[in-house]
Amino acid sequence: MQFADINGIVVNYDIQRAENGGPVVVFVNSLGTDSRIWHHVVPKLAGDCTILTYDKRGHGLSDLGSPPYAIADHVADLAGLLDHLGLTKVIVVGLSVGGLIGQGLYATRPDLVKALVFSNTAHKIGTAEMWAGRIAAVEKGGISSILDAIMERWFTPAFRSPDNAAYQGYCNMLVRQPVSGYAGTCAAIRDADFTEEAKRIAVPVLCIAGSEDGSTPPAVVKSLADLVPGARYEVIDAVAHIPCVEAPAAYAALIRDFLEAVE
Repeated sequence: MQFADINGIVVNYDIQRAENGGPVVVFVNSLGTDSRIWHHVVPKLAGDCTILTYDKRGHGLSDLGSPPYAIADHVADLAGLLDHLGLTKVIVVGLSVGGLIGQGLYATRPDLVKALVFSNTAHKIGTAEMWAGRIAAVEKGGISSILDAIMERWFTPAFRSPDNAAYQGYCNMLVRQPVSGYAGTCAAIRDADFTEEAKRIAVPVLCIAGSEDGSTPPAVVKSLADLVPGARYEVIDAVAHIPCVEAPAAYAALIRDFLEAVE
């Protein structure tokens, strides 16, 4: 756990550097989560890769900044962190809003990007009306007021078993995020549309979907893959919106296979 002042906010990050000079993989987490969602995937790739995880603004241990945000704010934070660490030509693995951040990074700083993994995301996610409703709900009743509905999209019924302590842990992760950071990032997603930018991506891309994803179903992820020239599209069975938690071995295997192809 380390901290850096990036664009006037403190960003919490962790970097594990590979001794063999392997690829640099940057994980960007989803709305309402923090970098701990990657903790079962990172060990499966560590040693062969330099791995960077971090908490985007308004989440985890990073500062709030000034919500509401634009995706450009999240993109600038990631670019600033990479510059701070002297990292270029990275492979960005972006989950949900993390995928939008990855698209924005490539659109504005292609010098930083070697390849992209778009996980459970799209070129545009949801509608303005949907996000306005989500923002109003959490501002009125807190994140706990939407907990059950969100968890039904995030995880399969099997994972949401009352006997699964990990499920309760991820519920805690969601409701303990700052309301203003959550709502501020909802606004960023609401206003983001990378439809045209996706068509101009000229680095290797892997798109990953979860077969049971209620937030960005496979057809939505496929719509992004169809826009990106030469993109590879894969579906992980029996997982929902956060496959890095429900199926970390399958998730890491797809990423490792992709990294080998990129190399």
